[in-house]
Formats: sequence, C-alpha cells, structure tokens
Amino acid sequence: MPQTTFDKLRALAIGSQAVGLVAIITLETWLNDAARPWQGGVLAAMLVTALSIALVRLYRRNLARKRWAERVEDDRDA
Repeated sequence: MPQTTFDKLRALAIGSQAVGLVAIITLETWLNDAARPWQGGVLAAMLVTALSIALVRLYRRNLARKRWAERVEDDRDA
C-alpha cells in the first residue's frame, strides 16, 4: 500500500483538535468560571471527533488489507 502525500483524515484530526483548543481558551477568556460546562462540551466533542476519525482510519485500513488479500489470492489462482 503506497503512502499518500497528504492524509485528509490526519489533517481533519489536527484541525479539529486545534479548533477545540482555541474554543476552550476563548470560552475561558470570555466567560471565566461560567465556561466550565461549555468547556466540558467542547472536550466531549473533541473526543467524539477523534474517536470517529480513528474508526474511519481503521475501517479504511482494514478495507485496503482485504482488497489486497483478494488481489493476491486472485493472482495465485490465475
């Protein structure tokens, strides 16, 4: 499996974490102690996003492995 030069999922993961960090800092700046519940929500959204991206990456990797194994098996049969 050749490695692509630009990984969209990795960029999405980095971008979502950066946006979440900025949101947490901004909430703390604007709302002070009232920001705690909102920061918890942002953190939960960051975790859900990260887990979703990890599952998509795992699915794509397993799908690529399955296709590669099928190609190898077809080559053996031919």
